Amino acid sequence: MQVSAIHVYPIKSLAGLSLSSSQVEITGFQYDRQWMLVDKQGKFLSQRTHPEMALIQVNLEKDQLLLSHKYDTNAFFRLPFIMDSGKKKQVSIWEDQLEASLPGPEVDEWFSDLLHMDCQLVKMGRGEKRWIKEKYQVNREHVSFADSMPYLIIGQSSLDDLNSRLDTPVPMERFRPNIVFSGGPAFAEEAWDRFTIGQVKFKSTKPCARCVLTTIDQNTGKKGKEPLYTLSQYRKSGEKIFFGQNLIALNRGKLAVGDNILL
Repeated sequence: MQVSAIHVYPIKSLAGLSLSSSQVEITGFQYDRQWMLVDKQGKFLSQRTHPEMALIQVNLEKDQLLLSHKYDTNAFFRLPFIMDSGKKKQVSIWEDQLEASLPGPEVDEWFSDLLHMDCQLVKMGRGEKRWIKEKYQVNREHVSFADSMPYLIIGQSSLDDLNSRLDTPVPMERFRPNIVFSGGPAFAEEAWDRFTIGQVKFKSTKPCARCVLTTIDQNTGKKGKEPLYTLSQYRKSGEKIFFGQNLIALNRGKLAVGDNILL
């Protein structure tokens, strides 16, 4: 089994990007979900309630993010990594509250105009720790602005199994994984505990419960019923529908497409 794709999502719930390699940090891949959009009350925004966020593209450049709109060629913004207004904001993401940095009013205005709502961009504060739940910790791991865990892995065979049941196949991007691998049977990843990719040791924490975000076409920003409806027919346990496996990294290192997975 080998890594076939690496994805990062610098700004939570905006479009992701594929990389040939990335640095593994305890909080997630370098740059992954280090920024997040919030409303005026500081509550995080996502495609669940604002599916049009899917159309905002993010690209990594040497020392900045290049932000653009999938269909509006006039809409772009260069966000330097060091951009910081010096101001802080208390933000909430699920049950967590923490202090985040505000890059500046210029980027807030850009996003507010694009999304037709008052919003602000925040960045994970330096030294700020958002701890994962204690029962999943090995070495006091913490996470960026991801929903709950630093890493999500999905096997290509798992998606192939799902697509064999759908009238219209869906791409892997619907599930926003960090690591995709080839080889092995469908849902093999759910049986793993500790394993190694390249020089990095990982530990599985829990299956990933899926939500309405998986039904949003990332090319149009429109919601449908699939693949959540079909997943509910065979991937439901209790009240939750599972697809993909959450992970923590037990050490830092570099991951690259083509790296072998050793169980």
